[in-house]
This record gives sequence, structure tokens and C-alpha cells, in this order.
Amino acid sequence: MVVYVGTSGWQYDSWRGVLYPPKLAQRRWLDRYVEAFATVENNSAFYRLPRRETFESWRERLPADFVMAVKTSRYLTHIRRLRDPEEPVRRFLDVAAGLGDQLGPVLLQLPPNLRAEPDRLDRCLSQFPRDVRVAVEPRHESWWTDEIRSLLERRGAALCWADREGRPVTPLWRTAGWGYLRLHEGAAHPWPKYGGQALRSWADRLAATWADERDVFVYFNNDPDGAAVRDAVRFAGVLRRAGRSVTHTPSSAGTVFS
Repeated sequence: MVVYVGTSGWQYDSWRGVLYPPKLAQRRWLDRYVEAFATVENNSAFYRLPRRETFESWRERLPADFVMAVKTSRYLTHIRRLRDPEEPVRRFLDVAAGLGDQLGPVLLQLPPNLRAEPDRLDRCLSQFPRDVRVAVEPRHESWWTDEIRSLLERRGAALCWADREGRPVTPLWRTAGWGYLRLHEGAAHPWPKYGGQALRSWADRLAATWADERDVFVYFNNDPDGAAVRDAVRFAGVLRRAGRSVTHTPSSAGTVFS
């Protein structure tokens, strides 16, 4: 199992003094981030889909082994609510192609008030080429059915595992040959940090589900005060001590990288 460990986004003011030197210009934050981590989940496309040229400019700044996961536009998931997905998926893929072979998984995060719509999801997933990894994060309990699980398996899409306060908020289904985990909020002090037991439990779950040669993508979304950075470093350490292969992370989460 190769575990790609990173964070959900990189543009957070509270990371000054944690990952970014206090006086580092914001335009250089991505450059600093890619020195520390080998993957990131790009959330900016969810709020406003960038132009292809923007993705191309990011690619030019990424090391050859860096992987950027991308969250799809809310126009597809929250405004259209997966209806008539052909045009928004095509537009998303056209611009995200600017990342070339450094495009990682694509995340479809569904609205929390969107009840299960198997036909809509199936039609949406059918628009993605089979060589594009798609993770789906439903957030309404009506999605937790055998029908949805079978649909994801048939389309080769990964159910996005999600955590809040150290506990799974999704079924721990394996629906693809690779995995995707988002850690939104820990229960340790200071908030929203994750405790050691929670991190060890997630490491055990991953190891019990995916063999060593499988890829698993893990992103910490508890960004306030740099908790995501610190927890990503700690989680990578837990995985390494368990004998798992992990992408590079900083050696320490409490120092500024100069």
C-alpha cells in the first residue's frame, strides 16, 4: 500500500509559522508546500473552476512525482445536483487536463441534503474516462445501500471514507482497487487536532483493507491553526512505524521550513 498523505488545500493564513515562514509571500506558498508534501487536494476548483491555464501554471511548479487531487465544481454537485452532468463534467475535465499526468483522483463531494439518486450518480460517473480515478463523498445516510455500493463498484469509483471527531461517518466499503480518506475534524485538544488513538485506528483500517501495492490517498481537512499539517506529519509517522510505504512529509510539524 502506497499512502499519499497531504492536506485539503494549501492557502491558509494560519499556516504561517507552521508550514510557511511568517514573511513568505502568498504566491510562494505552493512552492513551499510541494517541498514538504507529495500530494494535495485542490479545493479551489469547487468554489470557482479555474481556467486551464491556471492548472497548467500549477503543473509547471510541481515536482515530477507530485499528485494533485481535484475537487469538482459545486456547479455539478450542489447547483445541478448531478442532473445533466455531461457539460459540466466535460468542462471540468478539459481544464483539469492542464495538470497532465499529475492529475490525481477527482473528488465528487455531494451536498449533505442530497438524498440518494442512483440514476443521477450513475450517469455522472459514466462521463468520466475509466483512466480517471473518481472518489464519491455522499453525505446523506440514504446513500448507504447495497445498490449504491454495487454502482460504485461497477463504475470503479471509490467511496470516499470520511471522519469527524475521530469516528467514521461513512461505511468502510472498498469499492475500487484504491482508496480515498478525508479527515475533517479531530476530537483532541486543541481543536480540531486528531489524537494519537484516532490516527492509529485509521492506519489499522487502511492496512486491513488495502494491500501494500494499492494506492490510498489521505487528506487532512482540519486546517485551522495548522492542525492539518501537524496531523498529516503524525499520521505519516504512524504508517511508517507500521511498515507502510508513505509519500514524503516533513520530518517535523512544529517548525517553519526555511
